[in-house]
Amino acid sequence: MIIAIDGTLASGKGTIAKRLAEIFQLSYLDTGKLYRCVAVAALQQGVAFEDELQLAQLAETIDPDAFADSDLRTAEAGQAASRVAAVQSVRAALLSFQRRFAEQPGGAVLDGRDIGTVICPHADVKIWVDARLEIRAERRWKELVQKDPSLTLEEMVRQLKERDERDRTRATAPMKPATDALLLDSSDLTIDAAVDKARQLVEQKRAET
Repeated sequence: MIIAIDGTLASGKGTIAKRLAEIFQLSYLDTGKLYRCVAVAALQQGVAFEDELQLAQLAETIDPDAFADSDLRTAEAGQAASRVAAVQSVRAALLSFQRRFAEQPGGAVLDGRDIGTVICPHADVKIWVDARLEIRAERRWKELVQKDPSLTLEEMVRQLKERDERDRTRATAPMKPATDALLLDSSDLTIDAAVDKARQLVEQKRAET
């Protein structure tokens, strides 16, 4: 069984996907981590985001285990990952890695922004997770402000708006729900409630098929 979890930043999709993997005993891949790894490597090595050839080379040789999670979870890494994700050659370099992971025996859970539309359009279950912008901004701000006390909620709202716009309008694999995705609005749900709702959606879909 392949479960595709897509959605906006700070909607809860990563936590939901990870918990679903535990519930259904499937392997889990946070595909956003791959783009953050490429972005952080580019920042560390001074590779320009306009240099598609070098970015693609980084993507082809990237080792996610070589990066500390703290380096990948910064606001700078997130913004840089969004820019890297818009580069077609980078997406192409990471495509086969993600598909191989999804098609392992028994299946897997993957979360990202184009899992149900591009990476695994044949996924058994597709869920699109979203929440109101102000809710997402507050969640993300609370996560990052401990590391960067100068970060304001207003700046976080601005960054999310910019990130959403870039992800939705990029030419390659724009962020959007698959036409057959099941929608989950996490705005007014606790994470446990959101996970339970997602579990119900998976079981409902499995029962139908």
